[in-house]
Amino acid sequence: MGTTKTEHFTGRQNEIALLAKALGHPARIAILEYLAQSTQCVCGDIVDQLPLAQPTVSQHLKELKNAGLIKGTIEGTSVCYCMDEKGVQVILDYVGSLLKIIQDTKKKCC
Repeated sequence: MGTTKTEHFTGRQNEIALLAKALGHPARIAILEYLAQSTQCVCGDIVDQLPLAQPTVSQHLKELKNAGLIKGTIEGTSVCYCMDEKGVQVILDYVGSLLKIIQDTKKKCC
């Protein structure tokens, strides 16, 4: 079995790959959309919004948090989540840079 050899890529490339991997599941997209529409941090009701068991939702939340797309704070016995604008901005900046490259080189493309 091969290795991913992430050390052969730049820090930015690895960061974008981590973010892309976190976005690679529809449940995580649904969580992000729900959190983006919320006006305050969300505690327990994320599970009510998805057709998944609580442990599965918790795993998706963990992946999103590890990637830097959401942040969580402990309030009593529960964790409340909201979007992490910094992680979303990294994605926007990356996609924007790709778009600029495409637009700048469009005349050279087939």
